[in-house]
Amino acid sequence: MITYEEIEVGVRGGRLAALRWPATDPQAPTVVALHGITANALSWGPVARLLAGRVTLVAPDLRGRAGSSGLPGPYGIAAHADDVAALTGALGLERVVLAGHSMGAFVAALAAVRHPDRFGPLLLVDGGIGFPAPTHLTPDELLTAVIGPAMDRLSMTFTDRAAYRAFWQAHPAFRTAWSDEVDAYIQRDLTGGEPALHSTCRIEAVRDDGVGLFDAEVLDAVRKLPAEATLLWAARGLMDEEQGLYDERRLAAADLGGTRVEPVAVRDVNHYTVLTGERGGREIADRMVAYARQGA
Repeated sequence: MITYEEIEVGVRGGRLAALRWPATDPQAPTVVALHGITANALSWGPVARLLAGRVTLVAPDLRGRAGSSGLPGPYGIAAHADDVAALTGALGLERVVLAGHSMGAFVAALAAVRHPDRFGPLLLVDGGIGFPAPTHLTPDELLTAVIGPAMDRLSMTFTDRAAYRAFWQAHPAFRTAWSDEVDAYIQRDLTGGEPALHSTCRIEAVRDDGVGLFDAEVLDAVRKLPAEATLLWAARGLMDEEQGLYDERRLAAADLGGTRVEPVAVRDVNHYTVLTGERGGREIADRMVAYARQGA
């Protein structure tokens, strides 16, 4: 793991926490990276290491998670998009490359549309391309269908940090892909005291954000992007199942031909390890650098 700085910036309702991994060259460009729906900024730790100081990486804890768990609602994808714009403004960043994983990819796409002068190229990692919600499901049923296991974890307590580690090590996505970086990332999620440690994620924030993924403005954002984007999609799913969130058939149905998005498959990774594993992390890091240098 490499050293990062803890920073905070002012946003609506309080202070947004973020991590910053400085580049070797102080004049190097900055990339901003956004995590998934129940994740936190340290999920980008493996990518930061693989960047090897070529760019500065800034990753916020999104509103309602980890260091930003105290920020109040309203939540939702648009709220996060505006927070990211406030973050880049506070740091004096212009035309910054924006990356996002899972829900963070939807936030990135909407931020680019709502604040086109602030962001440059986008790197969408296994997210950002949505599909209309089934009309026969209630919001809670829809949320359960999409992130049911993740929601269950938010109401659980753990006797100590070792118990939380064991919980995650048993997850199919991580059984053969555990590392000290993954451990640091999941431990950042915990708050409270033994024997009742629990997730920092606010359930109401996750619920609002999950339902918001199917909002028409969010679904349409990818068709209105002001700059080019790459979608790196994982071949395997959230539970390491063979069917990932995306495949050639689903992407064809999404009709990306009229957008500025180039889909690129990342083989032998799942929804998590596309970000936290060596193969996916290196692909992300190299594309971040290429985009950042393109705009420098």
